[in-house]
Amino acid sequence: MKTLARYLITEVVRTSLLVLAALLGLFMLFDLMNEVRDLGKGAYSLGKLFTYVVLLAPGNAYELLPISVLIGGMFSLNLLNQYSEYTVMRTGGLSLARVLGYLSIAGVFFALLTLLAGEFLAPVAERTATQLRLAAKGQVVAQDFRSGFWLRDKSSFINVREVLPDQSLHYVNVYLFDEQRRLRFYGYADRGVWQEQTRAWRLSDVYLTALDGERVNVTRLPEYMWHSVLTPDTLSVLLVAPEQMSATTLAGYIDHLRKNKQKTSRYEIALWSKLFYPLACLAMLLIALPFAQTQKRAGGVGVKLFIGIMLGLTFYFVSKLVGHLGLLYDWPPLLAATLPSLLFLTLALFLLWRQERR
Repeated sequence: MKTLARYLITEVVRTSLLVLAALLGLFMLFDLMNEVRDLGKGAYSLGKLFTYVVLLAPGNAYELLPISVLIGGMFSLNLLNQYSEYTVMRTGGLSLARVLGYLSIAGVFFALLTLLAGEFLAPVAERTATQLRLAAKGQVVAQDFRSGFWLRDKSSFINVREVLPDQSLHYVNVYLFDEQRRLRFYGYADRGVWQEQTRAWRLSDVYLTALDGERVNVTRLPEYMWHSVLTPDTLSVLLVAPEQMSATTLAGYIDHLRKNKQKTSRYEIALWSKLFYPLACLAMLLIALPFAQTQKRAGGVGVKLFIGIMLGLTFYFVSKLVGHLGLLYDWPPLLAATLPSLLFLTLALFLLWRQERR
């Protein structure tokens, strides 16, 4: 029975990994086509473009793993059924409970793989990829200083102490140097809000200091429209989307928001999703089993793959939809994060129960 278990688990894992590799290749092609239009801007060479696309792969793998497990599980189990191998296993005394146990082992393996990608690989890789892309286009960003993050715009250096979740700025400092690297201008603003219509920041409580030799002129303005290389798109490098953060980063940021009495719903949903998303791989394998058992011996592989892709896409979009609905209607974060996986797990158990009754 150990040989049988090893054979069944190996087939499911091998096929699922092949599907994952195929999907990753497809998504890398899409990313490559999307980035070609920026090729040649600044120092954004072909080599850096390929590096950027490769660094996006862990994040894509994290998103695609449950879908790959579903399609791979359906395909491998369907082939076993077509060649009567699965039928021989069942008639030889292999119970449904043991089959579920073997599939659960494969599901746990993919759950750990998903956890590894989402917690350790994807956040670091995506952050590195975006910084590489930004630096190649002539912008240098540093964000790990206690004084906030720094950004260079030609002869100016921009320092922002705080960036709120709505991407508004607090404590903005701008330093302008001349060609001899002497400070000629200093600007300070208490707050900045992005204006999409004018593509500029509306700064409030502004102090402008001009240095001209030994003379210093200080001007105070209630508001000032500031056009800068710093945009919300640039901030997306520094403010990583909650879904792309690691669980430990999310937990720390949620604690920070609570201490400052700010809303944490979006980040709590993202945290619980991070913790429970790997279990979706187990649900996908349980769904694959009843579909494989009901498949006729002749043909039907194309239909099986189509069903698997549709179910995988449904799971992906339902997860996104439930997350947005939970945020909109203030559902409990744990419910919003686990509902999609629970729905698909319930569907799998129902299909197995219905099939065993026949």
